[in-house]
Formats: sequence, structure tokens, C-alpha cells
Amino acid sequence: MSTPLPFPEADAPDDAAREAGRKLFAGQTDFLKGVVAMSGLPPDDRLEVCFAGRSNVGKSSLINALTGRKGLARASNTPGRTQEINYFTTTDGPYLVDLPGYGYANAPLPVVEKWQKLLKSYLSGRATLRRAFVLIDARHGVKDVDEEIMTLLDRSAVTFQAVLTKTDKVKAKDRDRVLKQVREKLSKHPAAYPELVLTSSEKGDGIATLRAIIASLD
Repeated sequence: MSTPLPFPEADAPDDAAREAGRKLFAGQTDFLKGVVAMSGLPPDDRLEVCFAGRSNVGKSSLINALTGRKGLARASNTPGRTQEINYFTTTDGPYLVDLPGYGYANAPLPVVEKWQKLLKSYLSGRATLRRAFVLIDARHGVKDVDEEIMTLLDRSAVTFQAVLTKTDKVKAKDRDRVLKQVREKLSKHPAAYPELVLTSSEKGDGIATLRAIIASLD
């Protein structure tokens, strides 16, 4: 009997779970507000999930693919330009929270420090946050800046799930190597949820799975 892999790929949802995910995101999803301080957070009257990832990982594309709205989340052409925590509402569902991209080198130090402080406050102080999705570029695997956010999530006791993006851009011969590296890195983080989600916003791969996961959280 073979030993199961640590951090296996999440199974495709069954019909009921797929339909629950479809229904959640079939409704209207709207931009609510951009937040630059904890005092600006909306009321914690529902669950929320957040999306974190370094600049250019494909976070905006993934949120747009999830919601079926191409222009909902906008990517900045300048890494690190977006310094707000962006809130989106789903119909009768959780808030979707888009955290600013991290790992940018061109932002002034005071800006970076202010953002890091806000991020730490948000992650440690938001009781309704059910899961963070940490986006990893499938072409590159886990980078040092990804490790930093994962460590922060560990310390904040926030469960996070790794979502690999741009899987359609990875050659088959490189796929196993990248997955091995990601699994090794995740194994060091106690807050890591033990399943990976592999996605391609362009092809639609993994979108139904991620929708079903979000719909199942309570």
C-alpha cells in the first residue's frame, strides 16, 4: 500500500458541493470598500475569506474567475501599488477579502511598514475570518516572501490553504518538482490546511473546487 502524499490535491467536488459553490457565486458579487485602517473594516456580521499572494501571482484574475466578473478585482500595473484591503460582498454568503500584493521592492519603507502593521492587525483581530487562501505561482513554487506570510498566519492561528495559480503555464516535466517543493515548505507550517488547490484562471481549472470549498465553510 502506497503512503499518501502530504498535502494532496483537493478532490473535485461531488455534485451537491459543486452546486453549492455554483449557487454562491451565481449571485451578485459587488465591491464594498477599500480599507486602509482597522477602524474602516465593515461589521463582522458574516464569515469572510481572504486571498493573499505576492505581486503578479494572479490574485485579481482568480477572484474574477471565481465570481464570473471580469472587471471586479483590478490588477495594478505597478507591483505594490494597491495598499488597501478590498472587501467584496457575495449574496447571502461570506465577504471576499483581497489583501494587497506583497513582495514588492519598489514601495517606500514607511509604506511597507504601514501595510505590514495593518496586515498583522487584520489577521490576528478578525474573528470572522475562516480561511486565508495563499496564492502560489505554480511556475515558481514557494518563495521567501510567501514563507513570511505563512509564518504570520501561523502566529495569528489563521488556517490557510495553498492555491497554486497559472497551472496551465507549467510544463508537465516541471510540475512534480514544483509540487514537491510546495509540499515540503507547507509541512513546516502548522496553520496550513492539508490540501492543495490547483487552478488556472484562464482555463477555469480548479475554480469549481475552490468555489465549493468556500461554500462549505461555516
